[in-house]
Amino acid sequence: MTTGLTLAAVSVSRGHRTIVDDASVSFEAGTVTSVIGPNGAGKSTLLGIAAGTVRPTSGTARLGGHDLRRLSVKHAARRRAVMPQDATVAFAFTVREVVAMGRIPWRDLKSDVDRVVSDALATTGLTHLQDREVTTLSGGERQLTAFARVVAQATPVTEESVILLDEPTAAMDIAHAEATLALVRALARRGAAVGLVLHDIDAAAAYADRVVLLQHGRVRASGPVPEVCASATLSDVYGTPIEVFDRDGRLHVGPVRRDPVCTGS
Repeated sequence: MTTGLTLAAVSVSRGHRTIVDDASVSFEAGTVTSVIGPNGAGKSTLLGIAAGTVRPTSGTARLGGHDLRRLSVKHAARRRAVMPQDATVAFAFTVREVVAMGRIPWRDLKSDVDRVVSDALATTGLTHLQDREVTTLSGGERQLTAFARVVAQATPVTEESVILLDEPTAAMDIAHAEATLALVRALARRGAAVGLVLHDIDAAAAYADRVVLLQHGRVRASGPVPEVCASATLSDVYGTPIEVFDRDGRLHVGPVRRDPVCTGS
């Protein structure tokens, strides 16, 4: 059986503006693929096509070899879990209730709900907050709750699972962000195809296997991290000097800061 999710020559136009232009991207089983690029590059729209929430003007999205548009909502939801950029819950549900929403596609397996939800809460470190109303949480805690919902939905994680995350760590402090991205890698090790949009290029280089670099809606570069995260390419796309260097076998990416405010003493 074909696994993962593939976008073939997808485009999205709104009015006279092209948001995504003839982009082909594969999210492969057992792999973390990070989509990066400057603001307005089309990252969230591309992920929306993969999620099935954005209909492409042209091109196709295939989940496990099947046209995503032809799959039933239930079947697609069992294969593909999505965390959108805006995962706000405006009503006074508890954290546990929100995470349990991830099991709706599996509601014919009701006996499984409590165990899966408890495991998702424990895995994401939210057990102590499970009875809190989400409207009382910080932005980072709400994001973590949304991620736990995705984990619950994606269970059981297999090589047929696809997990799509749009800026999953944007509101988190550094400790929770690192822990969440470590969990993302763990999901890929269990076989899932993971696609995530990240503004943090250094985190993308650290946690992704492959990177898709977008510029003006087009794929500027795609491939293994060292091939895509080249200083000249990133500097050109982002319009600012970016340095890339290896330290202890890990690629580091960051802006060249010529006039730092603070210096070490």
